[in-house]
Amino acid sequence: MTTDLKAEALNYHSRGPAGKMQTLPTKPMTTQHDLAIAYSPGAAFPCEEIAADPSTAAL
Repeated sequence: MTTDLKAEALNYHSRGPAGKMQTLPTKPMTTQHDLAIAYSPGAAFPCEEIAADPSTAAL
């Protein structure tokens, strides 16, 4: 690796914001209730529907 590329890479990775990627929710998650619907226990219900009828996974 050339010194220039190394210096450039170190500079790139040291700049903010931290990390390289960001994940954003596609549904509202502002309350504890929203989180309960999105994760446990709420996520179990769609899983059960998909288990009963796998074609619903594409919806």
